[in-house]
Amino acid sequence: MINIGICGYGNLGKGVEAAISQNEDMKLIAVFTRRSPDSIKLQTPNVGVYSMKDMAKFKDQIDVMILCGGSATDLPTQTPEIARMFNVVDSFDTHAKVYEHFLNVDKVALESKKIAIISTGWDPGMFSLNRLMMEAVLPNGNDYTFWGKGVSQGHSDAIRRIKGVVDARQYTIPVDEALQKVRNCENPILTTRQKHIRDCYVVVSNPDDEPRIEKEIKEMPNYFNDYDTYVHFVSLEELKKNHSGMPHGGFVIRTGKTGFNLENNHVIEYSLKLDSNPEFTGNVLVAYARACYRLNKRKECGCRTVFDIAPRDLINQSYEDLLKHTL
Repeated sequence: MINIGICGYGNLGKGVEAAISQNEDMKLIAVFTRRSPDSIKLQTPNVGVYSMKDMAKFKDQIDVMILCGGSATDLPTQTPEIARMFNVVDSFDTHAKVYEHFLNVDKVALESKKIAIISTGWDPGMFSLNRLMMEAVLPNGNDYTFWGKGVSQGHSDAIRRIKGVVDARQYTIPVDEALQKVRNCENPILTTRQKHIRDCYVVVSNPDDEPRIEKEIKEMPNYFNDYDTYVHFVSLEELKKNHSGMPHGGFVIRTGKTGFNLENNHVIEYSLKLDSNPEFTGNVLVAYARACYRLNKRKECGCRTVFDIAPRDLINQSYEDLLKHTL
């Protein structure tokens, strides 16, 4: 039995809790929060909720801590700090800073003799694996990633961190014209702005702050400044009524040529369509928590990404069964 802890109990934390309940080799031991523990009610019976300050008391009870904070401000500090005490898995998704995050976490995990698997989820994560495999198979080609239409948890969280924002949802929307050109093997050269639109629905505490908040959103580096971004200010009631769901998805596509004269065209496409982004991401985190546990049992330590993890370590099946029924 793999004993799991959850750090953070927002949408992703709830998704991880649901995922643990579907994996018979795992047990939820505790949830840790910055909020008042008494304010949180779990779906799993007989599991306690504790303050973040109490985490160290569970060092000998938890095999893997799954970190469910945001990438903008939480995970850059939480992952290395918590990796001093626990094996950890996170879903850090700021692509431009993944390497920096890896180096920071790797240093700590090597010192503490723990395993830390970072940037798991579906992008980075499953999409990353597909990009690698596609390029390996079609070295002469181009790859394209489109996200949406759907709610980006990381981008929504980044907006909510702006002073004066009560709540927000950010939709990432592929530009259909660009998507069709890729599927038609036209091999277009696309800028970030030509591939996606970012559509934001924002609730503010003071309407007078709307011009400042809109400017901060549109100029936010790594999140919005490279995109055509639209900001809609709405009431909390409207946000809850029309934007309470968490759908998402996307496409990874590679077009390539083979043959001595590059005469044959090929298209590889991997796609996801998700009713619940946090629940799906939670399931990915839990699968990598299993791998994290197994690597630690082999006395490995340091930081890992999805590129380092063997598929057989992700699943609760024997290698014999995989060869007989899956391969």
